[in-house]
Amino acid sequence: MSDEEMNIDEGAGGAAGAALRKKGRGFKSRGQGETRDAEEEYDRLETKDTSESQRAARSVEGWIVMVTNVHEEATEEELNDKFADFGEIKNLHLNLDRRTGYVKGYALVEYETYREAKAAIDGLNNTEILGQEVSCDFAFVRPPAGGPRGGRRGERKRSASPGRR
Repeated sequence: MSDEEMNIDEGAGGAAGAALRKKGRGFKSRGQGETRDAEEEYDRLETKDTSESQRAARSVEGWIVMVTNVHEEATEEELNDKFADFGEIKNLHLNLDRRTGYVKGYALVEYETYREAKAAIDGLNNTEILGQEVSCDFAFVRPPAGGPRGGRRGERKRSASPGRR
């Protein structure tokens, strides 16, 4: 190779390296001292009401109540009779274990309105159905107001690496 070719490569490489454009997430041009966290700040609506209605979340079609500790020989009719006293049931799922054929131990009851679901939870939570005390609560709840991390910033919930103890 001649010296001219090497000079051309060096000149082109230096100019191309300076003009290299990176594409994709994280390669936006940021000002000095600006971090990624500064770009991703969102406004939050702070609420002082932390009542049950603020904690429960609606599913796509209605309000779903999760009933746990259901007797293994319970039937849909028995649960429907108990929960129908509090409002019109849109849907009732009583899942069965494929291997044994018995109820898995929980049921999902769907109501149209929040008031009906809340009345069922208040009326049937910690009551006996077929000799077993069942627990009722909303199947979907909103995360705490602190965000999805729950205030773990800066804390370490696991032990340090073996070389750094």
